[in-house]
Amino acid sequence: MKAKRTWVLVADGARARIIRQLHPDRDAEQKLDDLVFEIDHKQLREVMADRPGRSFASHGTRRSAMEYHSDPVQAQEEQFAESLIETLVQHQVAGSFDALAIIAEPRMLGVLRQRLPAPLSGLIAGEVAKDLTKLPALKLRAAVAELGLPGLRADR
Repeated sequence: MKAKRTWVLVADGARARIIRQLHPDRDAEQKLDDLVFEIDHKQLREVMADRPGRSFASHGTRRSAMEYHSDPVQAQEEQFAESLIETLVQHQVAGSFDALAIIAEPRMLGVLRQRLPAPLSGLIAGEVAKDLTKLPALKLRAAVAELGLPGLRADR
């Protein structure tokens, strides 16, 4: 029987890593086969550095401050999540993996849950709301193995 291939998505709002092989062979540093994603994540104060502006009232000469209609940082994170999902769907259609585990910062995990299409969400082997994106590749693998997610055997 063919072994089940489980990929692990580790993500936050600006960085993500898809671990395609949790337990690499010897000389692991040279043979890591991860997909790595990163965007230039701007802080809210950088995006909203300018004041939103003022507008005139519909009658009279009064002016009032306008408000922002959306949270640009949240929109940026949602766009990043969409690009991750698009990549996962492409690989899933190609048959690259059989199951998916998601370890993500809690807010990003919520965004991913909302936006995952049904065929991909049916492959979810486990979810953990934790931010592990800042760990180096080998320490990240050890941390993922310690979580004991279903489908991720530690004895390979």
